[in-house]
Amino acid sequence: MTLPGPAVNDHHSLPILVVDDEPLILTAMQRMLARMGYSAVETFERGEPALARLESDGVAPGLILLDLNMPGLDGVEFIRGLVDRAFAGHLVIMSGENERVLHSVDQLVRAHGIAELGHLVKPVRPEVLEVVLSNWVAKGRENRRPGKAPYAPEVVRTAIEEGQLTNFYQPKVSVATGEFVGVEALVRWQHPADGMVFPDQFIGVAESNGLIDALTRAVVKSAISQTRSWNQDGIVRRMAVNVSMDNLASLDFAEFVRSATKAENVHPPSIQLEVTESRLMQDLRGPLETLTRLRLHRFGLSIDDFGTGHSSLAQLRDIPFDELKIDRSFVHGVARNETVRAIYSASLSLAKQLHMQIVAEGVEDREDWEFLRGTGCDYAQGYFIGRPMPAAGLPEWHENWRARWADELQTPMKTTE
Repeated sequence: MTLPGPAVNDHHSLPILVVDDEPLILTAMQRMLARMGYSAVETFERGEPALARLESDGVAPGLILLDLNMPGLDGVEFIRGLVDRAFAGHLVIMSGENERVLHSVDQLVRAHGIAELGHLVKPVRPEVLEVVLSNWVAKGRENRRPGKAPYAPEVVRTAIEEGQLTNFYQPKVSVATGEFVGVEALVRWQHPADGMVFPDQFIGVAESNGLIDALTRAVVKSAISQTRSWNQDGIVRRMAVNVSMDNLASLDFAEFVRSATKAENVHPPSIQLEVTESRLMQDLRGPLETLTRLRLHRFGLSIDDFGTGHSSLAQLRDIPFDELKIDRSFVHGVARNETVRAIYSASLSLAKQLHMQIVAEGVEDREDWEFLRGTGCDYAQGYFIGRPMPAAGLPEWHENWRARWADELQTPMKTTE
C-alpha cells in the first residue's frame, strides 16, 4: 500500500518521522520539535519499522529526519525503500559523517526524485532545525499539483500562444556596494484553472515536444519589453534571460533578439543571455554562430550553472562569454563545506583570469553573503537578497533592500569564536 502525499495546509499536524539508532538523539529531537509546535512526531530506532509505517493506514508523514549510520538497514538502503514506496513527503539527512559523504547522499536523494531539504550535522542545533522546518513549510506552499498527470504538450502550446506565460524577476546586487544592478527573468505560467505553475512543471514538456524555442522567444520578448518600460521610467538595469543550446541552434535566433531590442529601443548591452546546456549538443556549429553574432552585436553572454551538467571548460574556451554564474550548489553553505569552497574558489579564480564578471547564485543566508564579500565576487542573487517577483514588486523590494543595506549589511557581520 502506498500512502497519498501529505496535505500542505497545516504542517504542524502532519506526522514527522525521526529515524535514528540512538535513543538519546530521538528524545532530544522529539523535544526540540515539540517546542517548535510539532507534536505529531514518531520515532524509530531502526529503519525497517519506519518503512513499515509508510505502508500502514493513516496520514502519510510529511517529513522524515533520517540518520545514515544505523544497524541493519542503513540510511542509503532506507532511501531506496522510500523510492520503492513512492514517498511523497520531504527528507532531511542527519549524520556526523564528513561533508563529502553528506554531499554524495544529497545527490543520491535528488537523483531518486525525493524532495530533500538538505542535511543536519550532528549534534543538531535547534536554530538550524528551525530553518529546515521553515523551508519545509515554504516548500509546501509551492504549487506542485500533487497527484495530477504532467501537462499535455498541446496544453503547453496553448499557454504559449495565448500569452498565459508571465515573467517574474529576481534581483541581482553588487556584493561590494549593495547596488541593485539587474534582474533575471524567470518564467511562470498563470494557468486558468491551476493558478501559478512553476517552470519545473512545463519546461521539460516544452523541451521534449519542440516547443522550447517558441517558449523562450515569448520570455525574451516580454523581458525586453519590460526593460524598455523601466528605461522610460529612468530605471536602467541589466536584464538576464535564460536560453538553451536548443534555442541557439536556430540560425535566426540572433536576428530575432536584435529585432526585438531594436523595436523596443533597448540597447543590446542591457540584455544578458544566460546559456544553459541541459544535454550535450552533437553539432555546435549553429550555437557557435548564433552566440558569436550576439556577442559581436554587444549582447552579454553568461555561462549559467557553471560546474554542473554540460557547462564546462570547453565552453569557456570556445564561446565568448563575458560572465560566469557559479551554480547555487557551490554557493549555499560554502563557508561550512571545504569541498564546495574549493570548487567555488577555483571557479572564481578562473573567471577573473579570463576577465569575466562573476555572479554567485543561490545566496540563501547571511553566512553565504558574508563569505562572498570576502572573496571579490562581483554580483549575487538568491533568496537572502530577494525572491523572484512580478515587475510591480521591484520598487518595494528595492526600498527594503536599501534599508537593509544601510542598517545591517553594509558593515560585515561580527563573528564569535
